Order: sequence, then structure tokens, then C-alpha cells
Amino acid sequence: MKTVTALRRCPLPHSYRPTSPVFDFLAPSTLRQSCRGYKSTANAPFWGKSHDASPAPDSTPSSSKPKYAGELAATLIYKAQTPQVVRSHPHLRPLMKHMYDQEAGHFSTFNQMVAKHQVRPTAMYPIWEVAATFLGWSTGAMGREAAMACTEAVETEIGSHYNEQVREILSWQAEAERRGEELDDELKDMLATFRRIRDEELEHLDHAVENDAKEARPYDPLVSVIRLGCRAAINISEKV
Repeated sequence: MKTVTALRRCPLPHSYRPTSPVFDFLAPSTLRQSCRGYKSTANAPFWGKSHDASPAPDSTPSSSKPKYAGELAATLIYKAQTPQVVRSHPHLRPLMKHMYDQEAGHFSTFNQMVAKHQVRPTAMYPIWEVAATFLGWSTGAMGREAAMACTEAVETEIGSHYNEQVREILSWQAEAERRGEELDDELKDMLATFRRIRDEELEHLDHAVENDAKEARPYDPLVSVIRLGCRAAINISEKV
């Protein structure tokens, strides 16, 4: 549980890191707009904001492909797991539905975001769909503990991923404040969205641990392989 607590803390970084890739779900065109990031408030009256904008940090990810397919993959995992899990453990039906509904909401959020910016999904999208469905079905077939271990593994990686994005925006905010400027409204909304989704993903991790994820057999190989697969999927989706 120390890992979960550390992920939620997300302290404000002391330095600005302009080269770190961030916003994997967004169109690069969004990130390249010169007025995208900061608004100067140094000479603005207290009742309003200045409309003069400083250029945003150069934070275009190494890949132009969005990774919103990851949220669809999460819904497919839960969809494939649920029938098998609730068949043997009907008391878990509300929990499985709750986690599925939250993941579906995350996917809807990012689906709207990429549609707004006219982003083409990663070319690996169909493969991730099949892989996510198989992962959900296979861990569900292995039993409740394995299904929960799968959730623990996936949400650990996803929670860390969102946390990195939150840290990056906070570093921009710190840099903007140092220069007498502020983040634009879209970035502020994005920060709130990423924080909310991160916390919901880590809530799923907590539910998994509370429902005997660590009792899965074999626990260590299963979780390690799933976490490795999640990291590989993120890296590949950034490039393809």
C-alpha cells in the first residue's frame, strides 16, 4: 500500500523538465500551439487575466499517436472478467460494475478529447482490443484472485502513468508562477481531469488488494508479466 500512497502524493517538482514526453492521449497539434500554455498575469489587473500569452513549454511527445485505447482496453478487461468472477462470487457484481462504469467514463472522456483534436488512434488499436479481451478472460478463468491481481498490475502502471502527467503539468505551473504567469484554462481542466482519473484508477487498485489480489497463484510472475505488458503497450503506442 506504500506504492499507492506515494502515487497519490504527487509533490510539486522543483525543476522544470521541458523534454519529458507528456499528454500521450492528445494530438501533437494541440501541444504545438504557441499560445497553448501560459498566460501572463504580471501586469494584469486583479479583476481579470491578461490575454498576452507566453509560448508553452516544448512538450510534444516522442510519438504523435494517442493512447486513449488504453482506457478502452480497461473496459474490455472488466467486461471479459465479470461473468466468470460473479458466477462464483455474486457479491462482487456491484464492485465489478462500479469499476467497469468508471473505466467506461474514462474512455468517454478521452474519446471526446481525441475527437475534438482530430487524432488518429494508434495503429495497434485492434491488437490491444484482442489482447485486453484475452487478458480479462484468461485471468477471470483463473479465479477471483487472479482477476484482482490483474487489476492490481494494470492499475499500478496506469496510476503511475497518470501521476507522471500530473507532475509534468504541476512543473509547468510552478515555472509559470515563477515568471508571473499562469496556465491556461484548458491545462487547468486537464490537470483536474488527470487527477480525478488517476485517483479512480488507484481506487481500483485498492479494491483489488482488498479482494485478495495477492493470494493469486502464481502471484509474482502473473503481476510482473502484466505490468511488463502494460509498459510495452504504452511505449509501442507512442511510436506506432
